[in-house]
Amino acid sequence: MIHQNGVVGIDVSKNHLDIHLHPSGQHWRCGTQPKEIADLARRLAALEPIAVGLEASGGYEQSLADSLHAAGLKVHILPPARIRSFAFGIGQWAKTDRIDAGVIARYLMAVHMGLAPYRPDPTRQRLHALAAHRRRLLAEKSGLVSQSDTINEPLVQTLIAERLNTIAQDIKRLDAAIAELLAQTPHLGQCQKRLRQVTGVGPVLATALLADMPELGKVSAKVAAALLGVAPYARQSGSTQRSGKCMGGRKHLRDIAYMAVLSAIKAKDPVLGGFYQRLRSRGKPFKIAMIATVRKLITILNAIAKNDPAFQT
Repeated sequence: MIHQNGVVGIDVSKNHLDIHLHPSGQHWRCGTQPKEIADLARRLAALEPIAVGLEASGGYEQSLADSLHAAGLKVHILPPARIRSFAFGIGQWAKTDRIDAGVIARYLMAVHMGLAPYRPDPTRQRLHALAAHRRRLLAEKSGLVSQSDTINEPLVQTLIAERLNTIAQDIKRLDAAIAELLAQTPHLGQCQKRLRQVTGVGPVLATALLADMPELGKVSAKVAAALLGVAPYARQSGSTQRSGKCMGGRKHLRDIAYMAVLSAIKAKDPVLGGFYQRLRSRGKPFKIAMIATVRKLITILNAIAKNDPAFQT
């Protein structure tokens, strides 16, 4: 039997799962077919661990997380970068699926008290899939436009033009699907409309926040800024005191929020634009002033979400 304070670490890949029980050290491997995942969920539920940790693996972890949650287990989907940094911190330089499962378990044991467990939200998952594919298409479009400026081969130019037209049509379809999904989910539609009342916040940022930042309105302003990657972390040692440095966070959300701030500044918004101009007038460099304004934006949006009942549904 697992120790009463034990946790489970699972390394997820396309074809198999490596499971590690900590602190007992028990390990086994199973497949990823639905029946095998269901059997694993029942086996782990019988062990009654404190928590189960999965490393995010490009979506392969989703069905496993849903099955474990349905079995009554407390599940955490963990960022791969943190797991790898933890491995380096404990001197674990080798990397295999079996080793990774053990590292995940040890990391989870160390931090699980401060983590929010995974909760399935099918609507948000659909919204995430639609928004993520829209970003992929925009990235492809940007690359093709850049290529078209430097390629003179007529056939390649024709193919690029055809692909750009297809991408434009696909983006329209995705936008329509997102609008329909929000219309079918009144509280999310209301949330999007509320966020868009802030100058600079358009449908893309509002949708991205709803899809990929469910913590909005449920955490402090400092935590919201950290989730976006615009919270400066202290860097002090002995008598040395350096300026704080921003790191981590959800880059795609930060990139969209950055563009939203640029729009607000261009529109001379008295709140965000005025804040940015005051920083610049005090001699703050452009980048520092922009990051500070993005931090102010997410603080405002977090406060809105915290006080709007639609976000608490």
